[in-house]
Amino acid sequence: MENNKTDKKTLLKGIKIMVFSLFSFFIGPTFMHMALNNKEKPLYMPMLIVGCLICAMAVILAFRGINTIMNSIFKKE
Repeated sequence: MENNKTDKKTLLKGIKIMVFSLFSFFIGPTFMHMALNNKEKPLYMPMLIVGCLICAMAVILAFRGINTIMNSIFKKE
């Protein structure tokens, strides 16, 4: 008979990744909003690029976080 318990260490790792993802989901659009409101400033393009990269990172982190949490619950190794 198998012991089906959640791996707490892996679960905490997944939750930590999800916290960084949540942080990125708010910071990325904020950078993009600040860049798009100041099109005449010299930092327009760098801020827009950074905002887009942070948004992409948020989606990737969310996928990795959910995947890690599911692996901790269902013991996929």
